[in-house]
Amino acid sequence: MYSLAIYLYMFCVNVAALFNKKARLMMRGHRQTYRILREQIHPEEKYIWFHAASLGEFEQGRTLIEKIRVAYPQYRILLSFFSPSGYEVRKDYKGADVVCYLPFDTALNARKFVRLARPCMAFFIKYEFWQNYLTVLHKLGVPVFSVSSLFRPNQIFFKKYSKPYAHVLKCFTHFFVQNETSRKLLIENGIENVSVVGDTRFDRVIDVRENARRLPIVETFAQVKNKGCHVLVAGSTWTPDEDILIDYFNCHPEERLVLAPHVVSESHLEEIEKKLQRPSLRYTQATQELAAKADCLIVDCYGILSSIYRYGQIAYVGGGFGAGIHNVPEAAVYGVPVIIGPKNKNFREAQFLLREGGSFEITSSEDYQHIMERLINESDFLSEAGKKAGAYIANHAGAVDKVFNAIDFQSILPFSEKKDKKCSIGLKINR
Repeated sequence: MYSLAIYLYMFCVNVAALFNKKARLMMRGHRQTYRILREQIHPEEKYIWFHAASLGEFEQGRTLIEKIRVAYPQYRILLSFFSPSGYEVRKDYKGADVVCYLPFDTALNARKFVRLARPCMAFFIKYEFWQNYLTVLHKLGVPVFSVSSLFRPNQIFFKKYSKPYAHVLKCFTHFFVQNETSRKLLIENGIENVSVVGDTRFDRVIDVRENARRLPIVETFAQVKNKGCHVLVAGSTWTPDEDILIDYFNCHPEERLVLAPHVVSESHLEEIEKKLQRPSLRYTQATQELAAKADCLIVDCYGILSSIYRYGQIAYVGGGFGAGIHNVPEAAVYGVPVIIGPKNKNFREAQFLLREGGSFEITSSEDYQHIMERLINESDFLSEAGKKAGAYIANHAGAVDKVFNAIDFQSILPFSEKKDKKCSIGLKINR
């Protein structure tokens, strides 16, 4: 059934590639993978393979990649993505020696990929459970670690009808899970090689904060003209978010708005500009002189949002009126309160921040107006909420160190020497 599902998915993506750019990029990238491996993998080197489905999962693994890179320069890093939204953004990532797509999980693809990649160990980030790849790695004795994984009772592994697929969990050397619920669930289902370490995303957002770019245009917008005003940084917004934000902004001159939409297309940018009734400016067209005169700065490019949050007193993270909110810790790490929409129930860090008082949920324009007026008019309330947001991030960091310290990198055998899986586990912790 699993193989049939994979082949059906392959067929659908191939058909979609005729009409859809993202699917077309994926299929083109898959065709290049084996050429990349043949040309860039050197058999005499030892490769650590990191696999991330997309950009978000990569960010969860990035701090661990870079920590290994510094501590063990004798290893080379192979980084694979499944989604174009990860690969196309990070294909030139300097922290990896080889970056490629991961082909569809057929038995043939799995054997061919692993034979060419020759990994001495592998890390699969969060929700990556490809049966054929994991089976091949397990049979060859390659240690495989699941990092920042989360498990819930309704997942397919724990359904009565999916026992054959659940066997994939036994292919992992160790699970580094985010919470105790996940650990207990795995143990109840016969998987005991589990440690609770937390979410590596917290370590990543702290790294980003420590290395945040100075952005003179945003700095001028936020500080020069706007003294005495409150700056709201709204990131990864969609149209329903923007309707609420802009309606309030148009009527409240005491607020300055930095708006970074999730979709940066000319048509969407024009749609935003038509709704604004106060002076606005696109980031790519801005100078510091022009920024000092604008009331709204529209971020019409990618890659700088994580640094922009530092310039706000309040943050809004979009997506909560659609499929789900985006990266809340990315904003909270700067010690600012974060406003989010109602689609946040499946986001653990958002739920904790709401309970701690570092984040606030809105379901309507009225909710948004109420919380904004409190944050703007009650300085103690604003300050306390910001402190709670920052403290939550700081208190939950450290997962990367726990994973890193649990693995005995010195004991890992090269791919060519792996003869049985027991001799190449590479763990310092008790199984």
